Amino acid sequence: MSIASAPMTAPAQPRLWTQGDWNAFFGFGTNILVNLLVLTGLLRFVLQMPDALVFGRILPAIGLMLFLSTGYYAWLAWRLAKQTGRDDVCALPSGVSVPHMFIVTFVIMLPILSRTNDPVKAWEAGLTWVFIQSLILMAGGFIAPLIRRVTPRAALLGTLAGVSITFISMRPAAEIYMTPAIGVLCLGVILLGWFGGVRYWRGLPAGLIAIGLGVAIAWVAAMLGLGVGGMSFGRLADSFANLGFSVPLPAVGHVFGGFEFIGIILVTAIPFGIYDLVEAMDNVESAEAAGDSYPTTRVLTADGAVSFIGCMMGNPFINAVYIGHPGWKAMGGRIGYSAATGVMVLVLTWLGIASVLLSLVPVVAISPILLYIGMLIGAQAFQESPRHHAPAIALAFVPHLAAWAKTLIDGALGAAGTSAAAIGFDKLAAVGVLYPGLAKLGEGAILTGLVLPAITVFIIEREFIKAAAFALAGALLTFFGFMHGEAVGFAVSPTISAAYALFAAGLFAFAKVSTPAVLAAPQPRHAAAE
Repeated sequence: MSIASAPMTAPAQPRLWTQGDWNAFFGFGTNILVNLLVLTGLLRFVLQMPDALVFGRILPAIGLMLFLSTGYYAWLAWRLAKQTGRDDVCALPSGVSVPHMFIVTFVIMLPILSRTNDPVKAWEAGLTWVFIQSLILMAGGFIAPLIRRVTPRAALLGTLAGVSITFISMRPAAEIYMTPAIGVLCLGVILLGWFGGVRYWRGLPAGLIAIGLGVAIAWVAAMLGLGVGGMSFGRLADSFANLGFSVPLPAVGHVFGGFEFIGIILVTAIPFGIYDLVEAMDNVESAEAAGDSYPTTRVLTADGAVSFIGCMMGNPFINAVYIGHPGWKAMGGRIGYSAATGVMVLVLTWLGIASVLLSLVPVVAISPILLYIGMLIGAQAFQESPRHHAPAIALAFVPHLAAWAKTLIDGALGAAGTSAAAIGFDKLAAVGVLYPGLAKLGEGAILTGLVLPAITVFIIEREFIKAAAFALAGALLTFFGFMHGEAVGFAVSPTISAAYALFAAGLFAFAKVSTPAVLAAPQPRHAAAE
């Protein structure tokens, strides 16, 4: 029979659950759980919000948003698997945006709480902030594909790797070594299972084994009075008071009530809306590098839509596609893990079970999973980009390292009741802390970490016109405060903006006057690594 006359067969229906989904479910589910732990702590202890508001309004709304988000991305993965006939398609991970969790808490809600002494007003300001953010996401989804087409992969993945190494990996790594009796052992379980290919008893997922081991050590230590893991029987007993059934209720009036603080809100909502666009593009690029190509516009508009629904129901935290798709795919995650996580979160938040679980599992038992994700994303930037673009990826890390260092410095000085300005920049410089440089370099790090490596890639490839275009983009973004500025404005960092503009002019002029005779011979490249 000829090929032309062979009967066509319809692609098989994609499997909704595989054995690998158990691994990804326990890994991703615990990632979501630790984020719920953190944001619940921020709401209760930093913002002093009453439990009735936290467990009765906010957490149920978060559960609804995550249920919609994870369900949608599971459907998108099912659709891709059906279209391609592949059985290895992995759904995009999504959840509450971790950077935004801290920004909306400390930059929006806490100042409003300090001004009004009213937790409800602080909550309303957070809702309005997410409302603005979600509109930016939905509108920006239509220009994001163009940005992806013109930006080198090393730049997109490099800035993502910078975020993963600094803000995703460093805190979990520190937590592991603060409680090594749990952290190091759980890390060993993760490394053996997910990098070493070790199969545990009856095929149990490495993530579940690690968490179970951590829980066992922490509670045995609690019974012996050793204090390892910070578990407390009193706190566990108190957590049962929050059990009950709560569904999200419309909070439209509260959303528009926060508009009285619109001046404070817009200062961060616009730049972080841009951050969302870039981060989502990076994560879609990361998924494509791992073999799963998703439409950027659908992803961004979906994030905006579910965030909009969430804030209208009382959730002051925005949804985002997460860093980590290659990690969940590498451990066997396909379609079902995403939807199952959404169902789990819905049950935990609507029934108040989250309160009990958050008092049962030590955070350090989950930290190795987050460290693993950071390791994979950091490695992917180098593995999925041409080898000779490696210097550009290394450069992408620098703004994020600056932002991370500044965050630590500010936190340490704040805890001591002072600040860098109060101490004096000259005194800090005398001991090697170049605070103003860290501040300027780290502000807008996600964009700086994209623009600088893009310029470098095009210089490496000797495409000087394209390099000049990105330098000019850097000048404009800096002028309006999206890069190297504390807030959006006019002529925010004019000196740095002018430097980028001069750099762009020089690149453009060089492209016009240079000839092969004045260009040095290119460095040898190893084709096998390309």
